[in-house]
Amino acid sequence: MTAFRRSAASLSAFSPMEEGLGELISEHLRYTTGRSPGPAEVRSWNRSLPALAADLVDAGLGDVEMLMEYRLPTCDRRVDVVLAGHHPETDDHSYVVVELKQWSEAESWEDDPTMVLVANQPGGPKLHPVLQVRDYCSHIGDFVASVTDPSKQLRGAAYLHNAYEPAVRDLFDLPQDDQGRLFTAQSRGEFLAFLTSRLAPRSGAEAADRLLSGKVRPSRQLMKVAAAEVKERTQFTLLDEQHTAFRAVLHAVTRAHESDRKTAVIISGGPGSGKSVIALSLLGELSRDGVSTMHATGSKSFTTTMRKVAGKRSPRVQKLFTYFNSFMAASPNQFEVLICDEAHRIRETSANRYTKAEFRTGRPQVDELLAAARVPVFLLDEHQVVRPGEMGTVETIRQHAEAKGHAVHHIDLSGQFRCGGSALYEQWVLRLLGLEPGGPLRWEGDENFVLGTAASPAEMEASLRPVLEQGYTARLSAGYCWPWSKAEKDRPLENDVRIGDWARPWNSRLDRWLPGVPPSALWATEEGGFDQVGCVYTAQGFEYDWSGVILGPDLVFRDGRLVVARSANRDPALGRKSTEKESEALIRNTYKVLLTRGMRGTLLYSTDPETQEFLTSLTGTSGR
Repeated sequence: MTAFRRSAASLSAFSPMEEGLGELISEHLRYTTGRSPGPAEVRSWNRSLPALAADLVDAGLGDVEMLMEYRLPTCDRRVDVVLAGHHPETDDHSYVVVELKQWSEAESWEDDPTMVLVANQPGGPKLHPVLQVRDYCSHIGDFVASVTDPSKQLRGAAYLHNAYEPAVRDLFDLPQDDQGRLFTAQSRGEFLAFLTSRLAPRSGAEAADRLLSGKVRPSRQLMKVAAAEVKERTQFTLLDEQHTAFRAVLHAVTRAHESDRKTAVIISGGPGSGKSVIALSLLGELSRDGVSTMHATGSKSFTTTMRKVAGKRSPRVQKLFTYFNSFMAASPNQFEVLICDEAHRIRETSANRYTKAEFRTGRPQVDELLAAARVPVFLLDEHQVVRPGEMGTVETIRQHAEAKGHAVHHIDLSGQFRCGGSALYEQWVLRLLGLEPGGPLRWEGDENFVLGTAASPAEMEASLRPVLEQGYTARLSAGYCWPWSKAEKDRPLENDVRIGDWARPWNSRLDRWLPGVPPSALWATEEGGFDQVGCVYTAQGFEYDWSGVILGPDLVFRDGRLVVARSANRDPALGRKSTEKESEALIRNTYKVLLTRGMRGTLLYSTDPETQEFLTSLTGTSGR
């Protein structure tokens, strides 16, 4: 974990009108994250942080440590301030998480106390700051091992230091608790009393050191805890935009009943931004409330795994998981909510060679999904379109929904990533593949993520295999550049992926187990999957701790950038109907998917010597 840290006394020397503090924090973030904060963010630091520091000094707490822009473990979200010190009665380490708001006016959104509209601020409703800080406390307690007793060591407060209560009266309708209190300028005295009840007038440096150096507990991988999340909603804490998206769907369901208003909710975000966590949280919450809800994807692997894991020993739960092409015959608004996970895989139509003639109408698949529920929900990543005919984009869904007169609510989850929460790595991948402008970047490192190259596939395999014995998960995947033999029952898989003396099979095509080999849909999650090479269709939608990616001859470094060589790709889906431009985009997206499956680290190897040299020069390392 990282943060810009100062004692309250040293910070109170900055005037709210000075720009020096904002520049110092900006420099810290540029060094630790590679991003440059915008002017509005810098102004917010200059105005809010000295005000909080002055309050701490007035309360006699000038030696308390202020950890600003504290990075939460396992994601890329940052907390405004964590105050670190000692409890005045027990002397134990004590932490107060503070969310600072400059708001002067705010009100509940359409009588929903969990969401607020802020005067003179664009962007629609926002999550109530008390819920925001409560989620931060929960996340820290879940993942930071040095916080040994969260119920005693952690407290949370939202501080609206420019607001007076008549102008934000609605915000007090939301119940408060120990990890979510609300204070305004009018209740400054209560805020100071709250601080002195949690923090002693002595140095908080030791407590700050312990929090920042605390080990991160293992993350909760989606497929390991899916059943408990659907049944109990106890496994995941939703943060910021994730929570906003969750609440927006619940709000749309309520309004659909009250005013017969149909709303399509679109939730977009990169790998690991929490889309599938939101989907499972919604499925469990709505199903337990008796709201008819279905979960659909365009991925056989994902749906099969969800049925197995989330619906274990429960046929009723298994029936909640289905496919996008299951709604051709659905009646209008047959369901209250339809959750379309991995919606980038929506196809032009649902028809295939097995479709009955009566359903071969040419109707767009997105229209079928929109019609099937009062509140259709689409969760997608536009950079994960990897097959011809896939058309799940924000703009396409919006156009079809608005053409039918539906309201559309879009939430962007950008800023929260998989890959150990490394925004740096996400940017590195996008720039490497030419999916964002600016050209490839040299990897400068990230404490939460490991990136390197292996000198050969054998070295990659040897480097990653030991982590399996340590209880972590790891998989090898590759671009679709080798033939793929037909799998047969009771026969070993063919070693189709051959690179020099090293050879391994692709993941099984079968729906049943072979000796030591999991079925196709379970390659990413079941024991034995490490011994086969996964393709994009079995890796997409899943995550594992460590990832080894083999770049084939369809993506090579030439003249200063990675270029696509379509002729080297053997994916039958990229047939003659795909144009060169379409194929290039799909191949780049394929590698984007493969490169963003690992949560703790990724090793790279290219079959092309020039490309291998280029990757090694960018990463500056070899091996795990």
